[in-house]
Amino acid sequence: MSSTQSRYHEVYARWKADPEGFWAEAAREIDWIKPADKVFDAAAGAYGTWFAGAVCNTCYNAVDRHAATRGDQAAIIYDSPVTNSKRSISYAELRDEVATLAAVLQDMGVQKGDRVVIYMPMIPEAAFAMLACARIGAIHSVVFGGFAAKELATRIDDAKPKAILSASCGIEGARTIPYKPLLDEAITLSTSKPDACLVYQRPQCEASLIKGRDLDWQKTVAGARQAGKQAECVPVASTDPLYVLYTSGTTGKPKGVVRDNGGYMVALKWSMGNFFGVEPGEVFWAASDVGWVVGHSYIVYAPLLQGCTAILYEGKPVGTPDAGAYWRVIADHGVVTLFTAPTAFRAIKKEDPNADLLKQYDLAAFRALFLAGERADPDTVKWAEDILKVPVIDHWWQTETGWPVVGNPLGLGALPVKHGSPTVPLPGYTVQVLDEGGKQVPPSTMGAIVIKLPLPPGALPTLWQAEERFRDAYLSVYPGYYNTSDAGYIDEDGYVWVMGRTDDIINVAGHRLSTGGMEEVLASHPAVAECAVIGVKDALKGEVPCGFVVLKSGVQKTPEEIEKDLIGLVREKIGPVAAFKIAITVPRLPKTRSGKILRGTMKKIADGDPWTTPATIDDPIILEEIGDVLKARGLAG
Repeated sequence: MSSTQSRYHEVYARWKADPEGFWAEAAREIDWIKPADKVFDAAAGAYGTWFAGAVCNTCYNAVDRHAATRGDQAAIIYDSPVTNSKRSISYAELRDEVATLAAVLQDMGVQKGDRVVIYMPMIPEAAFAMLACARIGAIHSVVFGGFAAKELATRIDDAKPKAILSASCGIEGARTIPYKPLLDEAITLSTSKPDACLVYQRPQCEASLIKGRDLDWQKTVAGARQAGKQAECVPVASTDPLYVLYTSGTTGKPKGVVRDNGGYMVALKWSMGNFFGVEPGEVFWAASDVGWVVGHSYIVYAPLLQGCTAILYEGKPVGTPDAGAYWRVIADHGVVTLFTAPTAFRAIKKEDPNADLLKQYDLAAFRALFLAGERADPDTVKWAEDILKVPVIDHWWQTETGWPVVGNPLGLGALPVKHGSPTVPLPGYTVQVLDEGGKQVPPSTMGAIVIKLPLPPGALPTLWQAEERFRDAYLSVYPGYYNTSDAGYIDEDGYVWVMGRTDDIINVAGHRLSTGGMEEVLASHPAVAECAVIGVKDALKGEVPCGFVVLKSGVQKTPEEIEKDLIGLVREKIGPVAAFKIAITVPRLPKTRSGKILRGTMKKIADGDPWTTPATIDDPIILEEIGDVLKARGLAG
């Protein structure tokens, strides 16, 4: 569909003219126990609240209403190459699993408003746990499985959970990671103690249970099932919290992002059809983890609210068993749309640059690839377009927003693609770019990306028991706006360009330069699989850029030759003003488990500043490797 046929501009204008009418119409897609008294209450909360006075249940909308109409359809397909197992769970089966587990939670003393920490691997029971909490009005807080004990303890102390749901272990590639010792240590470290823990025993590593506190998941659920126990859906206020999801804070204390029930359902349901272009009954796959916001929104809640089949995948994009893993899942299950991080595609491209493994699979049903999580460099997007021959849609959002802010709305008819831009703001969001004084900048001028208040349904209303911190972190820097802490610009066509976090803009001799722009140039080199640019301290210029590159498999040129090429390429494309003179080849880049490159930590190492290993890191050894490489180049500190 060409831009002339896209309904985007018409729909966006309709939202802008009547935001309350727009969201009231979208809310008709949800089954309410009691409709809202007010679509938007401007006087409540930090910036107003959506669907004030409404009563609902998120689990009912995601599970029960579909169990009645499409009970035999698969709700969740579990695909685990690491355990060589697959399982399909129908909507009817999902309802029974969730209602039984919810009854177990009630037996454990969990009531409406209580918090439940979920510390689990990518298995169906993780989704059951989230939905069971939603069913009884408990507030879940999922912590990424395998997170360090100290990090888990800080989250336990902040959320003060009545119960914790966990598993004996997780499986990362070829490694088995025992979770129970980490959980036990976290509970020892935390001041707040749960009343009970329910532990799912996996055959790869059974856990020992502590008498009086720990319950065996399988035995307890089997007992409840035998007794015919099933919990009904508990009515909650639309504005009651559905979950708290912790995101790293600059102070080291994690920020508990709160998500409400009603607004979140409305926004997610709207996004599935209008943004992702996915219809009820179709197979949707978000290749993420339930521990991240993408897992909450697009593995569990949105696909089920839409009546889709969601894929829950326990594996990696490469190495389980090879770089064709994603193609196999798409072919096996008839996936129409995949949503993953650009990092996953860079990993596939590195291992299989010509996409030879793709030829083994039939992707006839596959319609679109969506990328988000960090900046999608044009080279990776073009590569994906070339091999897949379907739309490749970069989009941008945050843990805080809960659903996409900027993207190319496939469901409304896609707009022309500009490689490097996630396209346009979606209805609900007025995105602007401001200078340091809070004034709007002209088109194509770099500045701070902000969203005009109020935020739309689905976005965070506050931080968990930290209203003042919420205002300070997000609302006080630019009054009247939500501060995204991302930097970029908006071009003459209204396309948004997100060039990195605000602190990824480096100041080279008074010139504000985007590290994202330099990364784009480095990634365009045919030998480069992935890259990261950071600003390092320089006595003369304040900061100078330093580029780290990982090379593709089978590259003929030496690293030294490629580094020389890259320095010339940045000089040619950006100009001498970039002062780009340091390119360093490394075997791998330090990343979080969700695939974000740890640029901030790399910068601290290079500048000789104190640093700690981030809790979210995938492999801590890589930071030592980076330090060694920098020392060898005379750069670390």
